[in-house]
Amino acid sequence: MNFGRGGPSVVVLNVGGTRYSFAREVLKDFPLRRVSRLHGCLSEQDVLEVCDDYDRERNEYFFDRHSEAFGFIMLYVRYGHLRFVPHMCELSFYNEMIYWGLECSHLDYCCQRRLDDRMSDTYTFYSAEDLQAEPASGWSSNSSSKSSCHPPPGRGEGAADPGSSHAAPPPGGEEKKWLERMRRTFEEPTSSVAAQILATISIIFVIVSMVVLCASTTPEWRAAENRSMEEQSRYTADSVREPSGIIEAVCIGWFTAECIVRFIISKDKCEFVKRPLNIIDLLAITPYYISVLMTVFTGENSQLQRAGVTLRVLRMMRIFWVIKLARHFIGLQTLGLTLKRCYREMVMLLVFVCVAMAIFSALSQLLEHGLNLGKPNEGYASIPAACWWVIISMTTVGYGDVCPITIPGRILGGICVVSGIVLLALPITFIYHSFVQCYHELKFRSARYGRSLSAEFLN
Repeated sequence: MNFGRGGPSVVVLNVGGTRYSFAREVLKDFPLRRVSRLHGCLSEQDVLEVCDDYDRERNEYFFDRHSEAFGFIMLYVRYGHLRFVPHMCELSFYNEMIYWGLECSHLDYCCQRRLDDRMSDTYTFYSAEDLQAEPASGWSSNSSSKSSCHPPPGRGEGAADPGSSHAAPPPGGEEKKWLERMRRTFEEPTSSVAAQILATISIIFVIVSMVVLCASTTPEWRAAENRSMEEQSRYTADSVREPSGIIEAVCIGWFTAECIVRFIISKDKCEFVKRPLNIIDLLAITPYYISVLMTVFTGENSQLQRAGVTLRVLRMMRIFWVIKLARHFIGLQTLGLTLKRCYREMVMLLVFVCVAMAIFSALSQLLEHGLNLGKPNEGYASIPAACWWVIISMTTVGYGDVCPITIPGRILGGICVVSGIVLLALPITFIYHSFVQCYHELKFRSARYGRSLSAEFLN
């Protein structure tokens, strides 16, 4: 160290009130990059760029950092093993590591996995839209981000707090703020009182439409309408004027208006069309208009008779309206997000089942029907027919409509059931952990918008 060369040969590091003494020559090759930089400082200004304060008389360097975390880092310097501080946030300790010049690769393997899991949770909690909206948001978004034990991605410790800026809003800022508020009203049911009212109305329409759809298939409903099943299952010019037709038209009108408004206020129209829930909305609304158009163009003639099956299928596609409830219930959102993230595990599970089905169906067909060990079992006349028995046995459903009657077949059935339990249980653990993680992430997002709702009540 050139600066202070005439001073004492002992250098003192004061980290959060804890003092560490080193020989001056040790700093040159010190494993911590920030500490080793002190050796090349030529002036007091250079020293203050590395540490927070400096006492020249005692040759003491002050660092306003976490003392316990630095103690664990010094254990790494001495013994070569770096682990997390107990009861300390992994990301906070990682920030201390970066400050002193260490990387995640210096951590032991078990702690590296903990850090990777925590960082993946963090980047999932904060979506791209949330991070873009935070600089323009007010007190609620700023306070919600600070409530976490770590800053969101892309905002380091030295980043300026957007809530402390008093600069004039950019041109068109009020319009963008209004559009963002509208987007949250339609996309996040817990973001405001208006969003909760809108979600409640949407849920009521979904429930009413489902009740009407279910009731329209009962004999009592058809008798009251004085129509045959075929006439009741297709659209005619008079069906729209009936009570069920009026209710259906009102529900479709609400869903259509909601979908159009959400499309207009969306940021990216292409991304809006690609979202799964929006595709489901389109699939639920389109059959109604297709059915009406087919009725208008074909009329009540032989062409409509041939199209009756198509119309019945289109009408039953209204069952997709139930999935619209996923916008308002975390449970359904968790299920969808879990299936999206665990598609590899789901494919692996499907492969397991298919391989086992091919093996056991071939063996069961051979033992029950192919070898003529006794009376041929017609339930196993072919391998595709035996696949039905294999799948209900592996899933432990056991309808009892098909069962082996020979002793080798029953032994094979027992092996099939045990194998099914083991094969189905193997990927379930991964799916379960992903489900729990997705649930906590969605609860986290819901809590953030819930805090903004509380601020709205207070204001």
